[in-house]
Amino acid sequence: MTQPHEHYYVPAQSKWPIIATLGMGTSVYGLATWFNDMSAQRADSNGPLIFSVGGLFLAYMLFGWFGAVIKESRAGLYSAQMDRSFRWGMSWFIFSEVMFFAAFFGALFYVRTFAGPWLGGDGAKGVANMLWPNFEYVWPLLQTPDPKLFPAPKEVIDPWHLPLLNTVLLVSSSVTLTIAHHALKHGKRALLKAWLALTIVLGVTFLGFQAVEYVEAYRELGLTLGSGIYGSTFFMLTGFHGAHVTLGTVMLAVMLVRILRGHFDAEHQFGFEAASWYWHFVDVVWIALFVFVYVL
Repeated sequence: MTQPHEHYYVPAQSKWPIIATLGMGTSVYGLATWFNDMSAQRADSNGPLIFSVGGLFLAYMLFGWFGAVIKESRAGLYSAQMDRSFRWGMSWFIFSEVMFFAAFFGALFYVRTFAGPWLGGDGAKGVANMLWPNFEYVWPLLQTPDPKLFPAPKEVIDPWHLPLLNTVLLVSSSVTLTIAHHALKHGKRALLKAWLALTIVLGVTFLGFQAVEYVEAYRELGLTLGSGIYGSTFFMLTGFHGAHVTLGTVMLAVMLVRILRGHFDAEHQFGFEAASWYWHFVDVVWIALFVFVYVL
């Protein structure tokens, strides 16, 4: 690696922001179409195809854009000020993710604390007699106000089996990643590779168990996106978290490839640190999910 650039590096005009915009817009539109057609029980939905096209755009953007950033970094074009900018940028990105999940947790809290009891007739805003006279609110909502429109699930997922196992897996992955980070700081590259690879294995295992859990929920428990507010909040929170675990696993896999190619040392390791921050954030979100979605 050459000596760091003395001044703030300003890259040339790039196509990647435009491709990112196209990919994100297409993916969100495809996902919304997919969910709407699913709720309408349409079997000929184009949502999955549109979502996949958007995903390919995003994959192409990520590969190309981050590849360009890595080349610039390896060429020594980044100064200390640029490093601080990257750190602030990643910090604000994680903060935006905190707000993203806060919105869904807020919706869950509002339903459980206010809207649900009101529909059941509790409090000054109770409207049970106006809408569903026989509805009694109990969380988790296994008896929906309108069972014909929103068939209720048979039962909820037991938190002390797969969810608990997944909690152990993710907490363990934070420990293994921290050990890998310390190995990088002390130049122990063999340990770094081993512990980082183990972290990736734990992340993939988590995703596998979550897929098993989803199959069980749909096929055996009747717990779906269309099974009332409990089903929708459950799958929105756990599903988006699963997407974040997938992204974090990909990030760690890229870090492993870079480490195998000799990248990073005790002084230049922000790419690894950024991926680590993201992974620890995802782990903290899962602990909150386990407590507020599965247990309480």
